Amino acid sequence: MVYKFRLLSDEVDNFRRDIEIDSDATFIELHKAILDSVNYPDDQMTSFFICNERWVKEVEITLEDMGGMSEDESYVMADTVIGDIIEEEKQKLMYVFDPLGDRVFYMELSKIEFGKDIDQAVCTKSVGDAPAQVLNFDELMNKAPIVEASEDFNEDFYGSDSYNEDDLDPEGYGIGDIADMSSIDDLY
Repeated sequence: MVYKFRLLSDEVDNFRRDIEIDSDATFIELHKAILDSVNYPDDQMTSFFICNERWVKEVEITLEDMGGMSEDESYVMADTVIGDIIEEEKQKLMYVFDPLGDRVFYMELSKIEFGKDIDQAVCTKSVGDAPAQVLNFDELMNKAPIVEASEDFNEDFYGSDSYNEDDLDPEGYGIGDIADMSSIDDLY
């Protein structure tokens, strides 16, 4: 079977990639096809996430074995066959290409072609330029507008200058009782 995935970006309106890949291929092959289609170097700790219909991340497929830090089953791209995880059209995925910036391509299995095989993944449609692979945070900070404090933003903004600690009634909030208890267990 051949799977046809569509990739979109929420950063670039006219960006789109369609990638066809055999269902028996691994996620590492899909990873490489995506990188080739957008001309990104293979130097980031990327991940795929299998998502539900509302784009909630459910299963992660990592580039490297992360050492089983969670109790959930872990998947590694090189060892995971696409067809073993994805079986139905309209399955949603995220491809995290910038893990520090938490930036992703939104993917969907748009079509399954039965009775057809291909040897290697191919980008069948390429529209628009991909977003930059990683954000230059120094450059972004230099372009960010500087916000000056206004006269309206003063001490009165946070509360009254006439606050008096003597006006607080510790008994009214049960605070006085806590000091007399021998342990926190007495609260329960």
